[in-house]
Amino acid sequence: MNARRSLLAFSILLICSPFAAAQDGLRVGFGTADVTPDIAAKPVYIAGFGKNRKATKVHDPIMARAVVLEHGDQKLAIVSVDVIGLFHDSVERVRPRLQGITYLLVSSTHTHAGPDTIGMWGPNFFTSGVDPAYIAQIEDGIVAAVTKAEASLAKVQQTRLGSQRAGELLRDSRQPIVKHDELTALQFLDANGKTLGIVTNWNCHPEALDRDNTALSSDYVAPAVAKLEAIYRAPVVYITGTVGGLMTPSDDFKDDAGQPIPRGGFAITERYGHAIAALTEKALKEGRVASITPFRVQRREIYLPIDNSAYLLGFRLGVLKRNAYGWSGDIAKAIPLDKNQPTQKLAAKTEIARLRLGELDIAAIPGEIYPELVLGKFQDPADPAADFPDAPLEPSIYSQLDAPFRMIVGLANDEIGYIIPKRQWDEKPPFAYGRKTSQYGEINSLGAETGPLICEAFREMTKKK
Repeated sequence: MNARRSLLAFSILLICSPFAAAQDGLRVGFGTADVTPDIAAKPVYIAGFGKNRKATKVHDPIMARAVVLEHGDQKLAIVSVDVIGLFHDSVERVRPRLQGITYLLVSSTHTHAGPDTIGMWGPNFFTSGVDPAYIAQIEDGIVAAVTKAEASLAKVQQTRLGSQRAGELLRDSRQPIVKHDELTALQFLDANGKTLGIVTNWNCHPEALDRDNTALSSDYVAPAVAKLEAIYRAPVVYITGTVGGLMTPSDDFKDDAGQPIPRGGFAITERYGHAIAALTEKALKEGRVASITPFRVQRREIYLPIDNSAYLLGFRLGVLKRNAYGWSGDIAKAIPLDKNQPTQKLAAKTEIARLRLGELDIAAIPGEIYPELVLGKFQDPADPAADFPDAPLEPSIYSQLDAPFRMIVGLANDEIGYIIPKRQWDEKPPFAYGRKTSQYGEINSLGAETGPLICEAFREMTKKK
């Protein structure tokens, strides 16, 4: 039992063949599953804005898209699902069903036009918007997508890696203005030069649609994927990265006649999706051949304290349907949950990971992390009106990665909300930047300690032995 606990608490290192034999034996496969809920069978509540927003139609299907990478005796699966987020419990239920997969990473695109999979957007504050049967449907879809990807595994002759910056595509709606404006893309080709598949990673909330929309949609993700699949005649997986802080689509988009396209409708999702596709195409054209083997995966399960009073109530009422634990004061362990103690401090179990794939370093972070914590671009000194202006700076995520190419997978294996630099935490007046009210963010975070604890745990996990 102690050995098992140690395995869960600390990093797992999976090391394949020597780097010199990098591309030998690499295989890749892609698979999809349609996980659109049946809106005629029962009410489907749309996540992301206000409560009681029921779906009236389906604009584009909610999809699970998977890529499986195989090298030697290792198989890694990355799945992206068109929902606002999935709790760690779902990933834990799926993993035993995929016995041939060495490591499964499940991310969510974070669309604000998909079904509620968290619970916060039901008919009222006291009623969850989650249908447990639909969560089971998504979990089945993840298994189906990975299984299809495994069945399509093909030998990779060449992998291209590229990145491009496009700050003009992002709007940062929270001060200080710090954008993670780098797109990273991979292209897998066979011996005949045919594209086997594309993976593209961008850092933006899929919320070009607004709260008035009642059609289920992946927002700009579907048109981005469709455009790329038409260009390359191959499957595409879109992966969401850094979205905290708050990264949203820019407003500066015009139609073919040069007229501004208003936010909120499908005209902007198509135009924005095509812009992401064009950026991906440019990244790959100007990129280079790179090796993404051998594989090395580090993973660590951690416990985080829940200080958000609304979250605590949601857990106790069953609105937020995930397992909760007692907070021990140590991220490496929890104490039993005592339902007879209503004042017991709670904790959420989650997971961080690093996937070193040859010349590509991937950080997997379980929520909506702020760009400052990824890039290390902190405001220093902090605004003196912030709640903790003298808090130590967190070790940034990208400073722990040392490969030529880097990528962050947000909402990885969990959705824990916003991950905010402690120096920026600002719930109490006077508010930073001379504001009369607080900025948006803290209301959807576990608490002020989340950022420091995750960043330090990531540093400890990745430090050289």
